[in-house]
Order: sequence, then structure tokens, then C-alpha cells
Amino acid sequence: MANVDILVVEDEAPIRDMLRLVLEQANFTVRAAPDVQAALKILETKLPDLILLDWMLPGMSGIDWAAKLRHDATYSDIPIILVTARGEEEDKVSGLDTGADDYVTKPFSPRELIARINAVLRRFGKGEKPALIQVDGIVLDAEQHRLHIDQRPVELSPTEYRLLEFFITHPDKVYSRTQLLDRVWGRSAYIEERTVDVHIRRLRKILAEFGRDAMIQTVRGFGYRFSTQSH
Repeated sequence: MANVDILVVEDEAPIRDMLRLVLEQANFTVRAAPDVQAALKILETKLPDLILLDWMLPGMSGIDWAAKLRHDATYSDIPIILVTARGEEEDKVSGLDTGADDYVTKPFSPRELIARINAVLRRFGKGEKPALIQVDGIVLDAEQHRLHIDQRPVELSPTEYRLLEFFITHPDKVYSRTQLLDRVWGRSAYIEERTVDVHIRRLRKILAEFGRDAMIQTVRGFGYRFSTQSH
């Protein structure tokens, strides 16, 4: 699963190393942390596509951290899979109610873990991207980073391409400028929020040539949304 970044939070080094090995063999990019504090430092550099989170951690427990992430707009849409030795139904319900998207009970097989990760990624639209991403006559070639609109080639800068790709693959949801900076530029990019507005204007100008500029909508007081529906 190329280009999918997973954050593993597990305090036991042998299990952490095993998870890294299993996930890297499945072609995931893996970053790992022994506790919540270290995981937060990793989140400051780049947001992962999924968090694999141990329930029992030193300091703050995994289930408590999952609840905090779900109430933070910056992290609320990152899928979380809890990994735990607690196999009782009540524990599973508690974990899912807290905000986890799935639950894996130790011991588990590598095949089961990968299958559950792939299932959650598909639900969140974060799985492997199709070669061609299409909507309403707009076609993005994910392999060659090319754009065609109404079968005509259109020149885009790398940043404009990533921004349009993010919008098309996350339709009908409002994103703030900060969220767009995190997801398109990366959290390590020290640029101002108005940079988002500049690139939005450029994208709209390009789309306007094909009558598609209204797809990128300004939601006053919140940010931007991509939609094929008028609002």
C-alpha cells in the first residue's frame, strides 16, 4: 500500500518492532512511538493516514488519547485502530465508543491486522489511490501527476495538483486553512495561511476556463469545500 503512512504507538519495544516489520512488509510507511508524548511530536511533523494505538500506555492510556484526538479538529478525521489484550465485549464497545474505528485483540495474525487496516483505510477513502481520479470531466492521473479537463491537458504546479487532488478525494467537507496546510503542505512547512488563499485563487482561475470554478466554494468563517453541488 504505497504512500500510506501509519503511526504505531506501542510501549513494548518487541511488539513495536514486530508491528513495524509486518507493516513495512505490506508496503506501508511506518513511524513509531513508545507513548503519547512521543506520538504528539511525530504528529507535529506530518499527519499519518492511520494510527495503530495500544490501549495500555505509560502516562496517558491509548483509549484516553483516542478520545482527545476525536475532539481536536486537526486530528479528528485520522482513523484509529486500538490494539489490546482486552478481548471482552464490554472493552470492545468501550473502545469503539471512545472514538476508535476498529479493534484488534492480541494475539492476532499479521494477515488479520493488514486486512483490518485496509478495511478502515477504504472506509476513510485513504487506501491505495486509483490511477485515474475522475469527477465531472476533471481527470487526474495520479501516477504522472497530470490533469485533463474535458479531455484537454491543463498545466498545474505540483502544489496546485496536490491541492486539487485533496479536494477531489475529500468532497463535500469543509476544511479550514490550517487543515489544508497540514494535509497538502505538511505540518513541517512553515508557511502562512494566506498561502492557501493564493493557491485557491489560482486553481479557481484555471477551473474557470472550463466553467468549473464554482466547485471550490468558500464557507465564510470556516474555510473551503469542494463540491459538484451548488450551495
